[in-house]
Amino acid sequence: MIQADKQPIKVAVLDLYDGTANEGMRGFREILHRYRAKNNLNLTVSEFDLRGKAEVPDTGFDIYIVSGGPGSPIDSEGSEWENKYFNLTDKLEDHNLSNNPQKKYIFYVCHSFQLMCRQYKLGDVSLRNSESFGVLPIHQTPDGLNEPVFEGLADPFYSVDSRYWQVVNPDENRFAELGMQLLAIEKERSHVDLPRAMMAIRFSEYAVGTQFHPEADPGGMKTLLLQDEEKQQVIEEHGIKKYNSMLLQLDDPDKITLTQNTIIPNFLDQAVLNLRGSVT
Repeated sequence: MIQADKQPIKVAVLDLYDGTANEGMRGFREILHRYRAKNNLNLTVSEFDLRGKAEVPDTGFDIYIVSGGPGSPIDSEGSEWENKYFNLTDKLEDHNLSNNPQKKYIFYVCHSFQLMCRQYKLGDVSLRNSESFGVLPIHQTPDGLNEPVFEGLADPFYSVDSRYWQVVNPDENRFAELGMQLLAIEKERSHVDLPRAMMAIRFSEYAVGTQFHPEADPGGMKTLLLQDEEKQQVIEEHGIKKYNSMLLQLDDPDKITLTQNTIIPNFLDQAVLNLRGSVT
């Protein structure tokens, strides 16, 4: 537990769901609520409807969390909301490169992860042959094994994966040029000769992103798995045994519950400790 004080901490959550029903925003709210209560923090959360209303926060927040969302991470190029969004991320990056000791911390999830990979030209952003959906293993790279936000997780660890799009074929030269690290990749599929998608990246000392959903919890996942469309998708892709196994995995405390209780809280710990250190 971080030692409590009443220094204000401002969090901006950027909603990329474009009005689509989802479990992601609820997951972020619950994690932030628990974190605030556990550490007795003066932490406030503001939400911004980025894709629906082109709402973008200013640079006055301490922590930024950017959600997943539906649709193509390519077709939005040049749109009003995306231009505003990248204007914000550019400003945050410039701020973090400055001498200001109080840095801005950013966490990207799924759709926003894909957008950043496209923006930085880290790999090929493409449509999958079929949706990846379920409670799936995430394999850490050597850099991932030393990544603070993964501290407390096994290799592989488990999380919710829900996507039609992917980022594959990492450009090692770009990663090296930009000082970024590939932290995790998707599970090996021996029955298909396809590249494994990038699943987590450290973009900078202050920004990290995941293709999977570390905010997901068993209740929300069960709601999705019991929907007819998702149930049929999983059964067609993996079979009825795998579907039933996913339902059982939701009750395993060492799978998505552990991931939800680990990754974003670890990220918040880094941000909060930096914020306090910069004002002491």
